[in-house]
Amino acid sequence: MGRLLLSGNEAIARAAWEAGAQVGVGYPGTPSTEVLEAFSCLEDVTAQWAPNEKVALEVAAGISLGGVRVLCAMKHVGMNVAADALMTLAYTGVVGGLVILVADDPGMHSSQNEQDSRRWGPFAKVPVFEPSDSADAYAYVIEAFDVSERFDTPVLVRSTTRVSHSKGLVEVGERTEHGSVRYAKRAPKWVMMPAMARARRLDVERRTAALTEYAEKTPLTLEEPGVGARGVLTAGVAYQFAREVLPDAPMLKLALSWPLPEHRIGAFAEAARGLAVVEELDPYLASSVRSMGIAVDDVAIPRMGELDPGRLRTAFGLPQPPTRDAIPDLPPRPPMLCPGCPHRGVFAALRSIGAVVTGDIGCYTLAALAPLSAMDTCVCMGASIGMGSGLAQTGAAGDRPVVAVIGDSTFAHSGLTGLLNAVYNGGDVTVVILDNRTTAMTGRQGNPVSGMLLDGTPAPALDLEAAARALGVSSVVRLNPMNLRRTEKVLREETDRPGVSVVIAESPCALLVRHDPDASFAVAMEACTACGVCVELGCPAITKEASSGKAIIDAALCVACTHCVQICADRAIKPAGPACALPEAIA
Repeated sequence: MGRLLLSGNEAIARAAWEAGAQVGVGYPGTPSTEVLEAFSCLEDVTAQWAPNEKVALEVAAGISLGGVRVLCAMKHVGMNVAADALMTLAYTGVVGGLVILVADDPGMHSSQNEQDSRRWGPFAKVPVFEPSDSADAYAYVIEAFDVSERFDTPVLVRSTTRVSHSKGLVEVGERTEHGSVRYAKRAPKWVMMPAMARARRLDVERRTAALTEYAEKTPLTLEEPGVGARGVLTAGVAYQFAREVLPDAPMLKLALSWPLPEHRIGAFAEAARGLAVVEELDPYLASSVRSMGIAVDDVAIPRMGELDPGRLRTAFGLPQPPTRDAIPDLPPRPPMLCPGCPHRGVFAALRSIGAVVTGDIGCYTLAALAPLSAMDTCVCMGASIGMGSGLAQTGAAGDRPVVAVIGDSTFAHSGLTGLLNAVYNGGDVTVVILDNRTTAMTGRQGNPVSGMLLDGTPAPALDLEAAARALGVSSVVRLNPMNLRRTEKVLREETDRPGVSVVIAESPCALLVRHDPDASFAVAMEACTACGVCVELGCPAITKEASSGKAIIDAALCVACTHCVQICADRAIKPAGPACALPEAIA
């Protein structure tokens, strides 16, 4: 059909569409988010966000059961959530092709840990394709759908941040339709009670043998000749770095991380004088090849962080190319909550009351950083409520109140069960649900609380107050966190209350609000005493004058949210534009 410039995520979406996938389902998470967003823009498909990745994969399994090809997309930590379904779907197999895109984040650009998703292959006994660029991503996904149906298995396609977000030319084609089939009852295949699961376990081993034979023969694995004595075994984005740093080396580029083509690897190693393995994160390939009895050269490739040509040159003892000196004295740009972010008021109040704050995954995690410094923990999606209720039971916080803070999308993802547990097992904890009407951190996607589907159309919205009361919470208070005085008052009252209480802080994400460009505030320098209270809000629009220490407001960044006005005891912050005024509810 022609050539398109596509990111890896766009290429994955396009390939799924061409392969005849009719549905895409997942949960947004960098670096995988754009896969379903791109898929939703294609013709004759349905794309949907699920509340979490486990539900997404279960929905995908049901679609596959109906004989329809389906793409399921998530990031690496989402695969942990979906693993419960994956491990048994490896036994049941599929009807319609089921391809799971899992995107790793080496270097933790937007994640709380590094994780090497190649290991899901041998763990779950499902094939894992590992593309190195957009063209590979396109070709591998099309092949993955065929492999899924041919071998009766879910198939993983493992991407990384660089593959997902880098763009390359892709030769695309036309869509091939794959219609649904009439449902047929097959209990021995789909009902995984022990007696039936034991029979399917034998099928998994037979399938693994067939997949291994496929891995030996697939033309997607490429052997590239070279003039060097030492061969290089690699896969995924590491191939791109290896090819740049070692352009003359003989190279075996694997398409599948599992199962591995043992005979092909052995023949390549035998033909070379020495074998180096170039891979990112865990020494997964190197360990696997050594377990085959094949010697692997010791190359000090870093096992933490993102691989790049510079780090690879160092590992192979090669000189670094000349680089341009860094520009001196650049001002630092630490990550901060946006100007006008409604979360800021909540954390300012929590800091004021001296709360121990168990936090969660979202934009609001930035409140852990100075100057707010108002969050104590952040582990995984939904952990804030469980950790808060657990800490409260120990009494270790002393007289300080324990407050769990969680976003609306994260609450729907995995906070409901945490709140149920807190009510069930007791303890004095206040849960603050930050309802900003969107899944902000990954690009303002809809969720079950915002009442917006992936394509932007309206959907039923979860009533947070009704849900909390249904779970047994007796005290539920709604407030507007833009009003600092009321926010602090309510938080003091609720944290003094014994048992579990819920505060719903309702205000839209600052990026969803259309701000008047003529509305801003300025500091009356003669009235400012340089107390620094407004600066401690952590608003990017507020800085200090170097000589006097007095506050300065950048009118280009100010959105007239009034947070700084409300906390200025000297009343030194005044309207600076004709459209700027203090709301009556706050004045």
